[in-house]
Amino acid sequence: MKATETKLKGCYILEPTIYEDSRGYFFESYNEKRLENVLGYKPTFVQDNQSNSSYGVIRGLHMQEGDFAQAKLVRVLEGNVIDVAVDVRPESETFGQSVAVELSSENKKQLFIPRGFLHGFSVISEKATFFYKCDNGYNKESENGVHPLDTSLDIDWRIPAEKMVISEKDMEAQSFNDFRLKN
Repeated sequence: MKATETKLKGCYILEPTIYEDSRGYFFESYNEKRLENVLGYKPTFVQDNQSNSSYGVIRGLHMQEGDFAQAKLVRVLEGNVIDVAVDVRPESETFGQSVAVELSSENKKQLFIPRGFLHGFSVISEKATFFYKCDNGYNKESENGVHPLDTSLDIDWRIPAEKMVISEKDMEAQSFNDFRLKN
């Protein structure tokens, strides 16, 4: 596995070693010890989530905070997405900065997103199946988020405006300038 830290400290692009032959391919999608070696600590994943979405869907920008903050290890099982992480750790040198990585069933890249980040993705293929591991369970009262089209974040979701499909909840989310951690 090749691990590359993004410009956001603690946020890593992970690329597996893929073994291919006439039968197809094989790769380790998760290895606890290797991830621990990269991160310097061992995350304990307690929940797996999976979603399926069509072209143009934008999900995010979401997070959980306080006692229910989550680190995530995300990947795509089918299709292509633009995966986005935004650093909202108050003392971080990269507060308010984001990274966007294309994850696909073909490139098999993963993104590790530490606690203290907003997260979202857009579907740039006909459909996509998105999978992620979380190191903490879901808690509705700990949710926080920012409008995915907030101009101060300047995220290129790679979807034309007329093709974007965004939930009512995300369209009503606060601006980044109004964003405050609750806890």
